[in-house]
Amino acid sequence: MAYIIDLPTFSDERGSLTVIENLLPFDVKRFYYIYNAVVKRGGHRHKKNMQALICLSGSCEVYVNIRGDEEIFLLNVPDKCLILNPEDWHIMDKFSESATLLVFASEFYNSDDYIDEPY
Repeated sequence: MAYIIDLPTFSDERGSLTVIENLLPFDVKRFYYIYNAVVKRGGHRHKKNMQALICLSGSCEVYVNIRGDEEIFLLNVPDKCLILNPEDWHIMDKFSESATLLVFASEFYNSDDYIDEPY
């Protein structure tokens, strides 16, 4: 099942610095970001691909379903990272106006890796 990890953040009078180093349970092969979202995104799971989601600004919700076990994760701070396993059927939704969602992926894009049918 999907889970949240805390990202190390160092803050002082200059601002904050968040580091992702030796934390993700996979090697990153691809990253992308979603912004100006006005509709739901996702609506699938994967055969192999793992993902790490960070809402860099604004907020969004991620609905996760794994064989009937459902959970909604609120991503609204840039020092929390949601880890999605391949079997986590997910929908990203309720994007705030300023939301930017960064996604790290364990695999290069492959349309054959997507499973669109929910559990």
